[in-house]
Amino acid sequence: MRRPDPTVWSERSRESRRPGPFTDDEMGAYDAKGFHIEEGLLTPAQVQGLWSEFDRLSADPAVAGSGAIVREAGTDAVRSVFAVHRHSRLIDALARTPRILNRARQILGSEVYIHQSRINAMPGMVGKGFGWHSDFETWHAEDGLPSPRALSLSIALTDNFAFNGGLMLMPGAHRTYVPCVGATPDDNFRESLTEQKVGVPSDDAVYDLGYAFGIEQFTGPAGSALFFDSNSMHASSNNITPYSRANVFLVFNSVENAPVAPFCGNEPRPSHVADRDVVPLTPLDGTEFS
Repeated sequence: MRRPDPTVWSERSRESRRPGPFTDDEMGAYDAKGFHIEEGLLTPAQVQGLWSEFDRLSADPAVAGSGAIVREAGTDAVRSVFAVHRHSRLIDALARTPRILNRARQILGSEVYIHQSRINAMPGMVGKGFGWHSDFETWHAEDGLPSPRALSLSIALTDNFAFNGGLMLMPGAHRTYVPCVGATPDDNFRESLTEQKVGVPSDDAVYDLGYAFGIEQFTGPAGSALFFDSNSMHASSNNITPYSRANVFLVFNSVENAPVAPFCGNEPRPSHVADRDVVPLTPLDGTEFS
């Protein structure tokens, strides 16, 4: 169905547009495609600091004990670490860096908070991909987000190539909402974080969207970043190369889009997967993440 909501929420009129780091042309392109790629968002030193945090969090028994670490099926390889902004002061500072936070505010037209944060790893040779899906389908059904007034920021911690599982997106497909058929099982997150089978579009829907909109890919050196709408149709393939891939994800949601009871009728997902604390993020005091 046609999405009734805007993509750029401050763009309802040019006069009401919220100022921020994005240029008018970049805002227009984001509105049309549902995503924006920013090369060199972070320096090599900043990337190295985040990679060190990923190593630390992956080995922290307290983080594992909280349920925040998801492993590849049948292996000890780390697939994802969740709630990284809660476990790392460095990543919390990253989310509140003005040149990042103000981009989220500019697109969503309001103050924002972190709905979800994670580091997704795609280990060399064994990393499994993520099938085609829209994040908003899950966040609406299982977390209770009323509308797609949210966006994700993915920052490459390693070089993202076309052949090591780089994220694929369908430009323009964010304007089409694909409801997914079937009931959501209780505690679906336990399986879906390893392999999502519920809340995904049908093959026919993927064919229709793919031929209508085409596919582009997020590639680039470490430090590159992708901002993308919560209803973007995206996926990644398996990584059968020796080159591991890892990206940190920050999901910004508008404080005016606070979660309500999940629309699937089940209990909300745990807070390390979907944070329900909607206190607005405050920017770092005149400084940058480092």
